[in-house]
Order: sequence, then structure tokens, then C-alpha cells
Amino acid sequence: MLTAAIVIVVLAIVAVLVYAATRPDTFRIQRTIAIKSPPEKIFPLLDDLHAHSSWSPFEKDPNMKRTHSGAPKGTGAVYEWEGNRQVGKGRIAIVDTKPPSKVTLKLDMFTPFEAHNMVEFSVVPNGSATDVTWAMSGHQPFMMKVMSTFINCEKMVGTQFEEGLGKLKAIAER
Repeated sequence: MLTAAIVIVVLAIVAVLVYAATRPDTFRIQRTIAIKSPPEKIFPLLDDLHAHSSWSPFEKDPNMKRTHSGAPKGTGAVYEWEGNRQVGKGRIAIVDTKPPSKVTLKLDMFTPFEAHNMVEFSVVPNGSATDVTWAMSGHQPFMMKVMSTFINCEKMVGTQFEEGLGKLKAIAER
């Protein structure tokens, strides 16, 4: 009986590992919202890392340590943080801007787990509104593939992007 249980557990583990190995080596998560404001009003909220604290869904730890360095905004601006277990420790830097249509950032997470991804905000006029897309992409190491068999990371991060875009919309439409 014990041998059968061990075989079943081992087979289940092997099945998860084999399934994880078939998952893509890269990922991309994105969400888009229509904001009734011109790109010129929205872009500064994306290109200035100081402004992110007014709409970012990741600013929930009141005791978080925050440091800004580099350029005051645009290419070269850097924001580093260290917070509770939900927020973790990381660094984001603006690596490219194309006013008023795109901001590209490099995201380095150190805790709760290490990750190095690219983040992009696209701002596209669409009639009387502006479509803002928040996207994150990067390499998906094997352990993240294993985790994603149990946790829907696309939904989890996508929900946070939707929350942040909703706050951005509220600010930009004032």
C-alpha cells in the first residue's frame, strides 16, 4: 500500500515536471484601458517614476523604503524599493522613452523571488480617447514554469495591471 502511494506521488511529480518543461521559455502579460484624455496628459504620469506612486497597485506597504535616483524623469530615472513580503525588494529603471507614445522600463526583482523583466507602457490615440497598454515580458525559468502550473501568474499580475490602469484613468480624466 505504501509503495503504491509513493509510486503515485512520484508519477504526479514527474507529470508536473514534464508538463512544465513544455511551457514557453518566455512570457508576456498585458492589459489595455481606454482613457478619455490626450496622450500628452497621460504620458507624464508614466514617464516620471515619482508619479507612479499615485496610481501604481504595488504601493500598498506604508512602511516600504523608497529611493529615487538618476534622472528626475525619462530615460535614466531609477526607483528602488524594499517592503513587506507582498511588495518585496526591487528596482525599476526607465531605459527608453518616446514622448508621448511609449515608456520602456527594466524591472529587476530580488525578493520574494528573483526576476529580470521588461515593462512597456504604450500610449495610442483612439478617437476621443487614448488606449494605454501596460505590458511585461521576460524569460520564464524552469521553476517559474513549475509554479505556473499551480498559480495563474497571468491572471494574478494582469489583475494588478488592471487595478493600476483604473487608478491611472481616474487621475488622467480629472
